[in-house]
This record gives sequence, structure tokens and C-alpha cells, in this order.
Amino acid sequence: MTNIKDVALHCGVAISTVSRVLNDHPDVSEETREKVLRAVQELHYIPNNSARNLVRTTSDSIALLVKGVNNPFFSKIIKAIEREITLRGYTLELHHMDTAEDELRIGAQLANDRKLIGILFLGGRFNYSPEEMALINVPSVFCTYTNTFGNLDAGSYSSVAIDDKQAARDAVETLVSLGHRKIAILTDNDSDNSISELRFQGYKDALATHSIPFDSNLVACTGTFSDMRAIYEATSKLIARDDTFTAIFAIADLMAIAAIKALNDHGKRVPENCSVVAIDGLELSEYTLPTLTTLVQPAEEMGLVCAKTIIELIEHPGKNRQFTFHTVLRPGGSVGRLNA
Repeated sequence: MTNIKDVALHCGVAISTVSRVLNDHPDVSEETREKVLRAVQELHYIPNNSARNLVRTTSDSIALLVKGVNNPFFSKIIKAIEREITLRGYTLELHHMDTAEDELRIGAQLANDRKLIGILFLGGRFNYSPEEMALINVPSVFCTYTNTFGNLDAGSYSSVAIDDKQAARDAVETLVSLGHRKIAILTDNDSDNSISELRFQGYKDALATHSIPFDSNLVACTGTFSDMRAIYEATSKLIARDDTFTAIFAIADLMAIAAIKALNDHGKRVPENCSVVAIDGLELSEYTLPTLTTLVQPAEEMGLVCAKTIIELIEHPGKNRQFTFHTVLRPGGSVGRLNA
């Protein structure tokens, strides 16, 4: 791979001269500048932006770190954040991460490398420690995050989220109110210290409220929010294990969509033989057959509050705040009264 030394040798100039050209310093002759830039093109040299950024002393950049690139629910939040950040005169840098990566360590590194003035985190686990939070030395806001499994002081972080446990309770209550008592659940993971576990707890709480015994055979862990094949297969295994349930609570719309397909392929009509309810409110789920009944998250409003909060923290450093939003039931055709 070509490096800056190769460019300098090719041009017959010092490495420092190449560096000054790349950093647009004025104290270089036009002839030398053209020679260096031509060499950069011919040698396919890619400047080390991380190194160049070390000399930056000011910035207007706010990073948005998205954990879970395949989650379609995030798209409206991202658009709302981008629109507000841009309107307010700042630059938004979008960074996608794999679900296995450590968002706080990546955020800390980006803050240093890119001279960021703020970071927005979208997605991630719910159990940050004070030591981990200390890594982030710029204002930050956590979207779709609650401190449920962590031990952070409320004054040490800002967040925007729904009450995931309550949304799950509401989803199950919808089914119970229609006479369902044998209710299965599709979840990513029932003990992940994050959204999946919270919604699983809400499911169990709702069952307990109505004296409905918890049955582990009715729990299907998919290991994913968005891999439709894996969700379809998890639903098929659930049906093979116990097909006497009359309803499914899927913790996300995409899960519900794959589940409806699996149910139909196994001879179970929705909602005649099995009702399905979910959480998210994706536009896509309005076009399923039947239309999905779901608890809608106010994605655009959440994104707007995220953007306004990070700007407020940047412009007027001060008190951190936590915002909690409520979901709204969007009735559809996927839920029916038992034995109606």
C-alpha cells in the first residue's frame, strides 16, 4: 500500500512538503502542489484522515452511532435527527456498528479521532457502568435506551425511549381483553440486558396480573430482530412444540410479519386460529395481510427530541434529562376475539 513516504520519493520532495499540500497549507509553490497532487492520483495514495484530524482544533460534527444496521424502525429516527441537526447548522456523521461491537468504546475513539462536539447513540445494551460512561468526554444522548439494568446516576446521562415494559404489558392486555389466555411470545433474547429482556418481563407481568401461568414452552427466542428466515423458523419450532396457543405477542413488527407467514404455512389462519400483536408501528406492517395490530412508537418525535437535547447540551452544558414516550395502539386485522 502506498504511503506518504512513497509520494515524497516520487516527487523528489520532503515528507513534510507532501503533508503541507494535503493539509492545504499556503506556503507551497503552485508547481510543487500540482506535482504532489498528481502523484497522489497516480500512486492511488489514500491520506490517513485519522492522523490529519489530530491537527483539527475546532469542529461542528455530531456523530450518530447506530447499533443494529438492519433495524428498519431506526430509519425514521435517523431522518428526524439528521433534519434537525442540519437545520441547526451542525454536521452529522453517521456511523453503523455491528450488534457485537462496544458502542461506548467506539464512541470514545471517534470523539478523539474526529474532534466531535457530541455523540448520539441509537441502539445498544441497557447496563452501562459509571466507569464506561467516563470514557465519553463530550455531550451525549442515548436513544431507545433506559438505565434499567445499569447503575448510572440520573444526572450522568441523557436518554430518549419508550417504556418498553409497559408497551409489552399493553400488547398482552390487548390479547387478554379479547379472551386469550394461552399467549406465546416471540423475542430476540429473554436475558440480554436490553429491549428484548424488558419486553419479555412486561409479557410475564401481564400474564401474572391476570393469573395466567407462565409456560416456557410458549417462549420462542429468535436471536434476531430482523432475520426473517430465523424468525420464521423459530415460529415453526414453536408451533411444532405446542400448537394450542391462540395468540402470539411479537416484540417487534418484523417478527410478527415473519410469524404470520409461518402460521399460515402451518395451516393457522390469522386471526381466525391465532391472533398476532407487536410493537413498533412500521409503515411496512400496514401492508401485511391481514394488517398488523401493533403498538406504535413515536419515532420521529423521539428523533427530534434526541437532536434538540444534544444541541442543548452542546450550547448550554448543564443538566442531563431522561425522556419517556408512550406507544399508541394501531388496530389492525391480525387480532380477533377468541371464539368470536
